[in-house]
Amino acid sequence: MIPRLRSGDPPDPDSLIVRAVLLASEEREIPRAAVDLAARIAERSNAPVHVFSIARVWGTSFGFPNPGLLPSKKEWDRQYEVVRKAVACLRRKGIEADARVIGTRAAAKRIVQEARRLQCDAIVMGADPPKPALVRDFSWSQEPYRVKARAGGLPVYLVLPDSAVESAA
Repeated sequence: MIPRLRSGDPPDPDSLIVRAVLLASEEREIPRAAVDLAARIAERSNAPVHVFSIARVWGTSFGFPNPGLLPSKKEWDRQYEVVRKAVACLRRKGIEADARVIGTRAAAKRIVQEARRLQCDAIVMGADPPKPALVRDFSWSQEPYRVKARAGGLPVYLVLPDSAVESAA
């Protein structure tokens, strides 16, 4: 049985031709399945993979930036380690890769901006299973779904913990 595709579904990742792929994380470990999917997409087009991670800024204090809400050295180091591991894995597969870590409160917005800045034709992210719509906007773990909503026509491939891939255009 062939599953019916919705009109908004992106192309099959194995048939996608790209200039570059963005492998993104909103502060979580990048799952091996997400690294493998990004490598598979990039390998077909001989394209680079840009690994991008967010160190979470926790908010503002009375509308003003507060140094106490910025990521700690430990949080920065953890994100650098996350991208270092992903880049090392991609390079072992023969894929050109680089990395960048930034701090922000608006992870979804910055991930989509980075994809457009680097002229990426696909975004790959690890994701938790979706929560109900009323709860989704209040949970940082649901940031990949906000990336998917903000990406417009850019294909976003979400790799769930059971290695299933959810995709959207």
